[in-house]
Amino acid sequence: MKVTLVMALTLDGKIGKTPDHFPDWTGKEDKKFFAALSRKAGVVIMGSKTFDTFGTPLPGRVNVVMTRDSSRVSRDSNLWFTQEGPEEILRTLEQQGYSEVVLAGGSLVNTLFAREGFIDEIIVTISPVIFGRGVSLFSDDVSLILKLQAMERIGEDLVCLKYTVIKEANRWRSPL
Repeated sequence: MKVTLVMALTLDGKIGKTPDHFPDWTGKEDKKFFAALSRKAGVVIMGSKTFDTFGTPLPGRVNVVMTRDSSRVSRDSNLWFTQEGPEEILRTLEQQGYSEVVLAGGSLVNTLFAREGFIDEIIVTISPVIFGRGVSLFSDDVSLILKLQAMERIGEDLVCLKYTVIKEANRWRSPL
């Protein structure tokens, strides 16, 4: 199962001002880019705070929402609330025939997947915005070795960086 972490970042490396900050600061090019990647994968995995910023399931793909709240139940065929961990989620999706997922945060969910070694690729878009303070890509210590695969300009002011996670190097590296 290929796991691609896809995040919009400010120039100072933040994914939001607060955990429930609506991502309206990223611009339409970023939203189109994310939609295309996640639709291609067929599945997007996110935490409950990230999902709540959207308010409804993203169309055209399965939305897996990690939550600790067992009372959250889905009425939509493309929405799945779960208390399972990353390994169980990926195993279930693989059994359902999926081979690729987009990990869409937030920082706690990103950390859970990184610590278990499940992230294969990281794609970040850098928006021309600075928050000064805010939510980081990961919520806690994570140590990953990356290899730059591509960089491109998207639209007028957006930069996209695509990295591969070097799994062999990360297996021998302890957290910072």
